[in-house]
Amino acid sequence: MLARKYQYSSEIDYNISKVVENEKYYTFICGDSLEVLQSIPSEIVNCVVTSPPYWNLREYDVAEDSNVIGNESNYQNYVINLTRIFDEIRRILTKDGSLWLNLGDKYHNKELLGMPWRVALSLMDNGWILRNDVIWDQMKGTQSSKDRLRDVYEHIFHFVKNKKYYYAHDEIRIAPVKKPKIYNGEIVSATGVSGKKYRQQISESKFLSKEEKTAANQALDEILLEILNGKLVDFRMTIRGEQRAFHSDNTSISGRAKELESKGFYFIKMGANGHLPSDIWRIAPEDTWRKDAHYAVFPEELLVNPIKATCPENGIVLDPFSGTGSTVVTAFKLKRRGIGIDLSEYYTDLAKQRIKNVNLSLF
Repeated sequence: MLARKYQYSSEIDYNISKVVENEKYYTFICGDSLEVLQSIPSEIVNCVVTSPPYWNLREYDVAEDSNVIGNESNYQNYVINLTRIFDEIRRILTKDGSLWLNLGDKYHNKELLGMPWRVALSLMDNGWILRNDVIWDQMKGTQSSKDRLRDVYEHIFHFVKNKKYYYAHDEIRIAPVKKPKIYNGEIVSATGVSGKKYRQQISESKFLSKEEKTAANQALDEILLEILNGKLVDFRMTIRGEQRAFHSDNTSISGRAKELESKGFYFIKMGANGHLPSDIWRIAPEDTWRKDAHYAVFPEELLVNPIKATCPENGIVLDPFSGTGSTVVTAFKLKRRGIGIDLSEYYTDLAKQRIKNVNLSLF
């Protein structure tokens, strides 16, 4: 429990404090995101995952005099309003915290606005550090126009407030489907790579010295032994004069190129515990929980990796545009605490009802 106690000035403060002080797993708050965020103390939230209302796309079920994000008269004000909200998010995040921001694009007067990047660049100008641009491939899309391609993806930006941040990479590794084996006396990786081709390239190389050839063969033996002992499942070898450095041949900007120049070879290894996901996520947008009228329910599968990777167990996940509560529900299932904020009383009530259906035996 945190040593700092709240002076409860409202029910909102009370409910947030109970989550912060580890006396409650979650809370859903109906209110204006900016106003609620301004009432939250600094540096208490570990991770934010959210998808704000898209600009000028649909009507939302709120009071007529509400300050609704997405209803601005122009997209410039939309970017300004979101930037203000995410300034508050940056304040309440812990020093090692993360923000995952999902935004779709918008056509206006036949022109694609590039809205996700307009918002992302505004956040970067205000001090956020962009670590990843994930492409969410929704695997299907609608087509209302005959003079352009179908829309099937959206952006998910991963922002941090400091260069050093919490990232539990082992929590999200993808385990290899295939295992290494021995075939015709050769140790073969999970994808069928052995040392045979590389040994021939080393032996016939005109770009390696005798000493470098000896070192390359010895290093290859060590890699194959790691595969045999279950420490690695796959590898690739780059040899001077045979393969190019992966990103660049410029030794001033590429450590791989520098290694290739100095030693004559290097390895790319895949550990037995698997590899990290790529920045393209193929996840269908439908959620299994579709008993409501919400237009944009987050699929829970989309939320698992961001929460596992950037929020420690029992940490706090926040969604300032929580809708029917997917982010908080997923955080709850993953043994994290959650705070959801939404302007719609209807969606807030649905989120509260939804989380009650979570199987408490998970805990």
